[in-house]
Amino acid sequence: MESLYKTHQYLVEHLELPLRRKLMDDINWNDRLIGIKGSRGVGKTSFLLQYAKEKFAVFDKECLYINLNNFYFTVKTIRDFAKEFRMKGGKVLLIDQVFKYPDWASDLAYCYDNFPDLQIIFTGSSVIRLKDEHSPLSNKVVSYNLRGFSFREFLELQTGCTFDSYLLDEIFQNHTDIAREIISSVKPLAFLDDYFHHGFYPFYLEKRNFSENLLKTMNMMLEVDVLYINQIEQSYLPKLRKLLYLLSLTTPGTPNISQLSVDIETSRATVMNYIKYLKDARLVNLLYPEPEDFPKKPEKLYLQNPNLLYATRMINVERQALRETFFYNQVHKDYKVNASDKDCHFFIDGKYHFNVGEWERGKFNPEAYYAVDGIEVGERKVIPLWLFGFLY
Repeated sequence: MESLYKTHQYLVEHLELPLRRKLMDDINWNDRLIGIKGSRGVGKTSFLLQYAKEKFAVFDKECLYINLNNFYFTVKTIRDFAKEFRMKGGKVLLIDQVFKYPDWASDLAYCYDNFPDLQIIFTGSSVIRLKDEHSPLSNKVVSYNLRGFSFREFLELQTGCTFDSYLLDEIFQNHTDIAREIISSVKPLAFLDDYFHHGFYPFYLEKRNFSENLLKTMNMMLEVDVLYINQIEQSYLPKLRKLLYLLSLTTPGTPNISQLSVDIETSRATVMNYIKYLKDARLVNLLYPEPEDFPKKPEKLYLQNPNLLYATRMINVERQALRETFFYNQVHKDYKVNASDKDCHFFIDGKYHFNVGEWERGKFNPEAYYAVDGIEVGERKVIPLWLFGFLY
């Protein structure tokens, strides 16, 4: 265990985080079992270490970060390790890569039931189902989702300024004043294209080629978050990769399930299941009219964030695809996004119809709001597109 303490101390001491994630303040840290879910590449490991750095001294052995990638945990169970950790004065156990351990859910449930003085905070893939009624954790764990950077967070990193986040209703009521306050210190439109290209994933800050890193991350999502966790044979990976690429070429659009089944040589039902796996892995978003949902065919399919459009299409990325993908991605965190039946792109929270794009005078729909690209400040129901990047 001493070597694990040394690893913890080294990682915390050498942690460099230029931005404090908003989720840090949204979590109730008094809960005994907390799950942090998120797609690969959004910074879950750094988030755990940031918590340790904020709450405990570096050499305080009450808190310990462990990664279940460590070969030690091929012979040491979580429950036995947690018991030993408690006996040595441990109070908070931070567990990373929890899905690498075969019986992780049962062991965490055991720890929750038998070690009431121990808090466990763990990270997991966006694919895992913590609240499933068949999971031993369903009534024990409190889960949260860590996302990639919002446009607001990206702006803070690029400019050194600090900005508030806003609720959707606050933007509806005061978007003109909010936008004017923001543009008094920064020009958001000067940074929006960079965010579209590389701003969502925190690893853009690393001194590596971002596009190559993102492609590697996407392939890991397919290999681990889709195949490994769902226990799908590795031989199906080429079909999944081809499906994702074919979908990316037509997004946003209505997927032709029959043609896709021909293209990747599998059944329509399997194509729909694959699309669901891609959604769970945070590679695509599905847009349905109310009250429809999976397993019906979506009205439209989007890639999960604008960065993925550049990774799959490279240079041929349409501006309108970026706009709609950005809007869906930023709004979807806290609000329900459906297809609109009012000749609009989106229907939000069962209340608000939205068109997204450039402003076209003379084509105003009084039933809709407009998220408009290329403007700094809006008026009435015309709101700058970039401002929806301030929702978190």
